[in-house]
Amino acid sequence: MMKFQILGYSATLLTTLGLLLSTSFAMALAGEPANALLQEDVSQPIPLWSGIAPGEKGDIGEEHDAYKAEPNADPKKRIIVLANVSKPTLTVYRPSKNLDKGVGVIVCPGGGYSILAYDLEGSEICKWLNSFGVTGFLLKYRVPSRKGLEKHAASLQDAQRAVSIVRSRAKEWGVAPNKIGILGFSAGGHLSVMTSASYDKRSYAAVDGMDRESCRPDFSILIYPAYLTRDDDSTKLAPEITVTAKTPPAFIVMSQDDPVKVECALVYAMALQHEKVPIEMHIYPKGGHGYGLREGAFIATDWPKRAARWLRNEVFAK
Repeated sequence: MMKFQILGYSATLLTTLGLLLSTSFAMALAGEPANALLQEDVSQPIPLWSGIAPGEKGDIGEEHDAYKAEPNADPKKRIIVLANVSKPTLTVYRPSKNLDKGVGVIVCPGGGYSILAYDLEGSEICKWLNSFGVTGFLLKYRVPSRKGLEKHAASLQDAQRAVSIVRSRAKEWGVAPNKIGILGFSAGGHLSVMTSASYDKRSYAAVDGMDRESCRPDFSILIYPAYLTRDDDSTKLAPEITVTAKTPPAFIVMSQDDPVKVECALVYAMALQHEKVPIEMHIYPKGGHGYGLREGAFIATDWPKRAARWLRNEVFAK
């Protein structure tokens, strides 16, 4: 069944990304005591592929931080903008043992399949997940889109591989193999949907025993997801997305003034509803795009509290 909510709040236009969340604020969003330990362990990045990633030709250029500050920009609003990613990795963020719920979430930053907003929609999200007992797996997937391929082709290979790796090593990381989800922002939301919709056909040839494990996420969290509708008709689902009764349950957040169009959330939710896939969706009148976890002027930025509650009710309890 679908939970659908439109909140009738109004506010002035969001003009900044806001300040980084403090530890205590992250805890407050998740409903945890502020003195709880955020995390106990962050791994070194784990390569997804033992050698060169499928189809790589070595023509992307060197990976680098492409952030460009505006004149007189507040340094506290800086973000890490990764460009030219050709060596995809997973970084594991484990919660403290006293909080650990045995749930894992693969986090896919956004960036239009051109770059990755690596802290704003990546590492900060993993630390927030840690604050209420969830293990975060930060996915550094390949960008930009490879020439001659669908925009998401290389990235989908990385995401499917990531799900299989996490499931194959679930015991090692203290995660239940049936409680592995995926969370994505913007293009990362599209990638999360593609991973949820394409699990029955792996987009690369299996490379080792880990690929015997399913690459289907058990649930998805989609924050201002992009590219979910047709380019020529925003009332229809994008042709590459197929929704069935086995598509994972979803938690979805979007704003009506989002420039990537609120229809992305609405149309995907209706497709899930048609197949009786459980959904919780929050549509806000104002909020824009690209705020991550950071404080802003609009109530849309309270989504972490709602998402944490959804995870407790729909995932922890099962």
